Amino acid sequence: MDKIYSVEEINSYIKGLLNREALLNRLSVTGELSNVKYHSSGHIYFTLKDSRGAIRRIMFAGNRAKGLQFRMQDGQSVVVSGRIDVYERDGTYQMYASRIVLSGVGALYERYEQLKKKLNEEGIFDFEHKKPIPLYASKVGIVTAGTGAAIKDIMSIAESRNPYVQLYLYPAKVQGEGAAESIAKGIKTLDNMGLDTIIIGRGGGSIEDLWAFNEEVVAYAIYNAKTPIISGTGHETDTTIADYAADKRAETPSAACALAVFSWNDYVALLNQKLGLLKRAMGHKYIDIKNRIEKYELRLQQISPQRRLEDRQQYLDQLNTKLNTLMAAMLSERDNSLKMAKERMEQLVHDRYQSVKHMLEIKTVRLNGLSPTAKLVKGFGYIEKDGRPVAGVEQLAKGDVIKITMKQGSRNAEILE
Repeated sequence: MDKIYSVEEINSYIKGLLNREALLNRLSVTGELSNVKYHSSGHIYFTLKDSRGAIRRIMFAGNRAKGLQFRMQDGQSVVVSGRIDVYERDGTYQMYASRIVLSGVGALYERYEQLKKKLNEEGIFDFEHKKPIPLYASKVGIVTAGTGAAIKDIMSIAESRNPYVQLYLYPAKVQGEGAAESIAKGIKTLDNMGLDTIIIGRGGGSIEDLWAFNEEVVAYAIYNAKTPIISGTGHETDTTIADYAADKRAETPSAACALAVFSWNDYVALLNQKLGLLKRAMGHKYIDIKNRIEKYELRLQQISPQRRLEDRQQYLDQLNTKLNTLMAAMLSERDNSLKMAKERMEQLVHDRYQSVKHMLEIKTVRLNGLSPTAKLVKGFGYIEKDGRPVAGVEQLAKGDVIKITMKQGSRNAEILE
């Protein structure tokens, strides 16, 4: 009679068969989500189906942090990676998911991993090729979109940290066809401008949105650049090929700016601290030198040849006397020269004054000859009507009152005819 097996033995046997099958221990399956349930334990239960079948699946809470980057919903097309196993209690087989990505993204991740492996083997990511980021950059280049949140955040942070740093923007295309080439060209352009640091990046998005920063041409442009490059692409959880190739990786474009642009206030505080240390060091050095000088002076006094010093002192006194005599003679000669120059200057001023005075007298005589008032002395008069001068008789009529001004005064008159 054939042996009779228990349900547990059969399920256990089938489980062993599945575990020994290499294909079922590591595979990826594409399909549509249904019956998605987020359990209070953190596990996710769901069914993956296509037009011809379905399979139950589960993702444990421990795999969600690294293996799931979106909120699962019924109807989504996904690629699920994991293993096939038997749930012995129910006697059913199901897939245990380790990673779930939206459909279409799986191929991109595969390309991403392949390119990362290739570039890593070429040494593009090697640490010894990384250039140090300058602590005190004065000229910072930026390769990102000319509009958008990334450049606004970078400019805002740069202004708040250090308004004296000069920013150079290369407005690159960061998404879609030709974006990778545009980014690579921006890196090369700014690299030839002699800047201190270059920031590349953009705001967050899906892997498709960030794909331009996963292209080989961008990685090589970063690797070949002479200028240190900081990559701040996407959000904190996003990592691109550009991040690996760059000399420094930042979580976001804003964080990249904070790494590239030093804080002016911190810099001033550091300078003040260094200045204080320098002053204290100089004070200690001064005291040390002063003590050494005093020590040497004491030794010099002990070995000083007194007689030679006295001779030298007498000789200096003689030289001082000669110098005083010579200085007195030079000062006397200078005083005489100044006195003669002063006399000559006074004579020139006097002659010039007489000349100007004579000229003024001549011009005064001429001016008086031309004065209307002077003519009144000879019997002439000055006629006004209504406060205005009368130039001819045609301006007068019978009965008009006029004012006649002569040498000794003025009188009013009336025109009779």
